[in-house]
Amino acid sequence: MRSEGGGFAIWITGLPASGKSTLTRALVEQLRERGVEPDVLESDRLRAEQPAPAYDAEGRDAFYRAMADEGERRVSEGRLVIFDATANRRRYRQYARDRIARFVEVFLDCPLQVCMERDPKGIYERAVSDSENTVPGLGDEYEPPLHAELVVGANARAEDGARRVIDLLDARRYLR
Repeated sequence: MRSEGGGFAIWITGLPASGKSTLTRALVEQLRERGVEPDVLESDRLRAEQPAPAYDAEGRDAFYRAMADEGERRVSEGRLVIFDATANRRRYRQYARDRIARFVEVFLDCPLQVCMERDPKGIYERAVSDSENTVPGLGDEYEPPLHAELVVGANARAEDGARRVIDLLDARRYLR
């Protein structure tokens, strides 16, 4: 089933600490300036609301499927949904794309070393010493999008990246 109607979704993906949340905040601010109130589905916040979600392959499969299903539900209600989530496998993002007709994937192309230097949550530091680590980019693979609608580089200011997203949405006539 593909959701139709006035809603649409933006999936902001990239390695942990690539700037997804920073870009999301700038995008939300710029959308609000235009009178648009988006729904943000942020993976860390959603994981905190679930009972002990696992970071193994099975746990991630279930988590991202549920996240995409929730996004699809909101889009079908005419909402703008922003997914702020690594979603390290292409199939997670593709699942959402297959279900949401008006879908934009934004890739934050940030080298692993830069992400490790930023590391505001300390996840890379902890992962380096953990033989069982599943952090995308280190212990688990991150599959970058093959055909993202927009790529934002590591050196881009969040406000500029957000403006580029809005320009794309305007060009597609998603914003009215």
